[in-house]
Amino acid sequence: MVAVTGAASGVGRLLVQRLATPEGSTAPREVIAIDDEFADLRGVTWRIADVCDPGLVSRLDGVDVLVHTADDRSPDTRPADRRAHNIRAAQTVLTAAAASGVPRVLLITSTMVYGAAPDNPVPLPENTARVSDNSDGLMGDFAEVEALAERARRAHPGLTVTVVRPAPLVGPGLDTLLSRHFSAPRLLTVKGHEQHWQFCHIEDLAGALAFCALHGVDGPDGVVAVASGGSLTQDQVEEIAGMKHFEVPANLAFGTVRRLHQARITPAAEGELKFLVFPCVVDCAVLREAGWKPVHDSEAALASLLESRGRPALVGRSIGRKEVAVTAAGAAGAAAAAIGTAVTIRHLRKRKGG
Repeated sequence: MVAVTGAASGVGRLLVQRLATPEGSTAPREVIAIDDEFADLRGVTWRIADVCDPGLVSRLDGVDVLVHTADDRSPDTRPADRRAHNIRAAQTVLTAAAASGVPRVLLITSTMVYGAAPDNPVPLPENTARVSDNSDGLMGDFAEVEALAERARRAHPGLTVTVVRPAPLVGPGLDTLLSRHFSAPRLLTVKGHEQHWQFCHIEDLAGALAFCALHGVDGPDGVVAVASGGSLTQDQVEEIAGMKHFEVPANLAFGTVRRLHQARITPAAEGELKFLVFPCVVDCAVLREAGWKPVHDSEAALASLLESRGRPALVGRSIGRKEVAVTAAGAAGAAAAAIGTAVTIRHLRKRKGG
């Protein structure tokens, strides 16, 4: 019996649909959909529960594998609120699973925990140590969740905790810093460094989670990375997207984003910008060697990302038409970009004050 939290929407909904209509002979005897509301999904058993409520333990009777997808990754959620929810939910899920005798839990974090750096090899070995991070960005959330997983393994020897680390997610309806980055007039690059891009289509994440749940896949140290096939260079991305880049020195890029974030003008923290300009491409060896293959390659994942682009954005913040003109004018070069950013900040502050 496989249970899925966050089953009413997002990757949880896709996972429940996949489990309820399996391909081949491997199938769970029952699929338990857990959320705080019902959704129009058939062939599953609904158990209404709040993943942050200790009462979740009463909803896990008979569960063999619990997949936790009910996290918050929205760039618009106040960081402190998002962190509190993500940590509380992971704690509750792990504690409830141990108390109810669930043998296995799958948690989802991100390849962000490997860190993005200009000297990262492409690809990184899957068993590369994660970097420490205590920032208020999503990377800090994921680091906290993985620390909880490590503590749960020590505290509950009978509980297997597998951490699934997807590459940056793309797909219909996803609003992320990545999708907002590709909504900008041009792509930001850092002088002297070449970016390599790796994506994970949300459907591939659902497929990988189902595969891990049904086949007991559990990598070294309980870690499994997942991505759509291959990776792309900056030149390949620009050619496929029909976009150009503007290049700035690293100190200008990171200093500007730091000031924008401190002024609460953009949700993008300085550390998160690194993943948009430095490589973090991971070799997903565990799943590959277990026999799982993604449906989407890098080109298809990028196409999905481009199709789902929303309003134009500035360093992760959705902006309006007038601001687009200011930012586009600044995209011609490093000096102009700095001027354009400064003008945009003044414009936003005047509008907020008025």
